[in-house]
Amino acid sequence: MKKICVVTATRAEYGPLKRTIQRVLADQELELCLTVTGTHLSEAHGYTVEEIEKDGIPIAEKINILQKEDGETEICKTMGQAACLFGKMFERQKPDLLLVCGDRYELLPICSSAMVFGIPIAHISGGEVTEGAIDDTIRHCITKMSYLHFPGCEEYRQRIIQLGEAPERVFNFGDVGVENIRKTDYLSRRELEKSLGISFTEKLAGVTFHPVTLERDSAAKQTVELISVLRGYPEITFVVTMANADFEGQVINRMFEESAAKYGNIHCYASLGAQRYLSLLKHADFVIGNSSSGIIEAPCFGIPTINIGNRQKGRLKAESVIDCEAAETSVRAAVEQALTPEFQEIARNAKNPYGDGDTSERIVETIKEFLEQGKIDLKKRFYDLEAVKK
Repeated sequence: MKKICVVTATRAEYGPLKRTIQRVLADQELELCLTVTGTHLSEAHGYTVEEIEKDGIPIAEKINILQKEDGETEICKTMGQAACLFGKMFERQKPDLLLVCGDRYELLPICSSAMVFGIPIAHISGGEVTEGAIDDTIRHCITKMSYLHFPGCEEYRQRIIQLGEAPERVFNFGDVGVENIRKTDYLSRRELEKSLGISFTEKLAGVTFHPVTLERDSAAKQTVELISVLRGYPEITFVVTMANADFEGQVINRMFEESAAKYGNIHCYASLGAQRYLSLLKHADFVIGNSSSGIIEAPCFGIPTINIGNRQKGRLKAESVIDCEAAETSVRAAVEQALTPEFQEIARNAKNPYGDGDTSERIVETIKEFLEQGKIDLKKRFYDLEAVKK
């Protein structure tokens, strides 16, 4: 049997990864080594490891790396802790392959440690561009450390090849998050209300706002602008999922918590979990913030996305996405546009560019093929586009 180590560090990538993890677990020729780390083990971020345990997926390792604060020094400590502790884990578990998803800073030292141990890496969701966040650079670094690549669309596949990765190792099977949406059992509107402990008004919106990590010291000002807009729509229930563990994330979370105590239409949750979050999107009239879920998942539900600022700048977007500046007047204008019947119709008919197939099945089968047929050679050659043209 081949041992596949899958690492999950946040709620953001566990939901999309879930079906891939379950396929590895169910495959009789593979052994799952699920390693849980990062915000999953943090009470402040909802202790979302409980969601994984509730799903009945066995956890091989729990590795606590997160520092209590989210300053630059603390993030560096988290990364250093990850390199040391994951090095020890790789020595214990001796996996045949490491599977990771996305672009979180925790993954950089984890993948670096795997590279030192000669463990091949398979990377989901590479090739994307997010110009406002350090995630952009981290994502490309992980691409160069990885051997197998599973981007979410053809444009991202071509970008990975442009980075020098050979085409025969880069596979476009669609986005794992989109597949997850197609196969989720949703809560009804009434069930969602009961689960969240609130009653919705006639209109409902999801809110997720993260720090823009390449715009230093901007979190507080941008959050003030956004909250000013939200409180101006008392007829809309805003369900806020808190910011991640990036620099200044705690600033954003404190401001939303204070606003929820003042305004009856704002409700904050450390984490909703995949089922409740996707159920929220299913029943929402629109989503607002700067999360990748507004770009990738929300268009599947035929609802508008109000995408604030530069955090997601560069991503491929559906027609249902409204880009606006991180300023009160611009955000309010975007909300007004999203609520118009004309734009609601555009959103209902928008095509999601991130696929709709059996992504997880094809990913697992490809990994098995490379492992079982001995097709992995870590001495990668740089695929030079100019040389190919000649």
